[in-house]
Amino acid sequence: MSITQHTEILEFKPLSPEEQQIKEELYNKLLDVMDLSLIETISKDQAKQQIIEIGEKLINDLHIPINLSSRQRLIQLIIDEVLGLGPLETLLADATISDILVNSFDRVYVERRGKLEPVPIKFHNNTHLLNIIDRIVSSVGRRIDESSPMVDARLEDGSRVNAIIPPLALDGPALSIRRFAVDKLNAEQLISYGSVTHEMVELLRGSVAGKLNILVSGGTGSGKTTLLNMLSGYIPSDERIVTIEDSAELQLQQPHTVRLETRPANIEGRGEITQRDLVKNCLRMRPDRIVIGEVRGGEALDMLTAMNTGHEGSLTTLHANSPRDALGRLEYMVCMAGFDMPVSNIRTQIASAIDLVVQLERLEDGGRRITSIQEINGMEGDIITMSEIFHFVREGRDQNGDIIGKFNSTGVIPGFHSKLKQHGIDLPYELFNSGDPFADF
Repeated sequence: MSITQHTEILEFKPLSPEEQQIKEELYNKLLDVMDLSLIETISKDQAKQQIIEIGEKLINDLHIPINLSSRQRLIQLIIDEVLGLGPLETLLADATISDILVNSFDRVYVERRGKLEPVPIKFHNNTHLLNIIDRIVSSVGRRIDESSPMVDARLEDGSRVNAIIPPLALDGPALSIRRFAVDKLNAEQLISYGSVTHEMVELLRGSVAGKLNILVSGGTGSGKTTLLNMLSGYIPSDERIVTIEDSAELQLQQPHTVRLETRPANIEGRGEITQRDLVKNCLRMRPDRIVIGEVRGGEALDMLTAMNTGHEGSLTTLHANSPRDALGRLEYMVCMAGFDMPVSNIRTQIASAIDLVVQLERLEDGGRRITSIQEINGMEGDIITMSEIFHFVREGRDQNGDIIGKFNSTGVIPGFHSKLKQHGIDLPYELFNSGDPFADF
């Protein structure tokens, strides 16, 4: 079934109570006549063909009065139940969905274009939902039960999955899926969406090529990984890159790339490999660039140490609501490393390590924009000083509820301009002209 067909079912053709009853009856009878243990010994195409043949026979034997399209649709849903992830298959086939949020077996939401909406998809009951969750986590060697009621996993396409079940989830199992983007967005697409301007892209391109250390900050779903993918694309192909992630999402195209991913503890609580362990290890791998998907804890100290000891041009992200908040969170995460360091020393490390902070925001209309680009200048007393280079100015909302605004430069020539020039990257001064707002959306 094509994506278009799946989307049509999702948006316009939820199962009626009668169809839902027929589907459950067919599924139960299929389990009675088909040895599901044999499915693992044959190919997926062969198993699919067997299910189609048995399903057609059952429909004929039961004399169920349904038309051809409904018959094909019901059999496809049963195939999804046996070979896939049940009702989730319809949602996973829709490329416009970026998040799937299952609050309970009968309450499912998705995010499309930055906005949440309910969908007419549901599971039979909590047991059905729990079976699908178990199928997801067991495929990657994890488990979920009362002794371990929370789990992170990943689908075959790389999508991130988080599941939590009773007794922690009071209303039944809950499931969250962050979709993996197969085709990463490039700069031209982000410009066309109004997320950034040509001038800002040129600054970021030059900053990556000139080996500045860049921190990407933003809230959940603001586009941090998307921007990190775009920035990493500007790293020269002859440099050795080591990426470190909790759940692999980066899609680097350079040939000289080593991808590392953390590992959770096993059933006995042993064998955990943290991001901090991987950061320490990657320093022995002779990287030209270190790209950390997101800093969350004590690895922040090792990352800053690496940036200050010759590993220039490193990239990372973190959750924060403003560039200033990002530095505060970084300071807090360094403290999580367990070393008793004076705050002034931590701030000095941050100020000397990070060159540029890029702030992202997901606005009320669902759009994601770079709202600020700021340079870190250094220290004045115990305060890290920053200079804003570009910022997004909100001007209101149009009749459709979309945010109206424009990107402006502040007229500040960044202190690293001369450093970039030494690397052969000569950004024109007109790029920073405060009298010329670049774009209106």
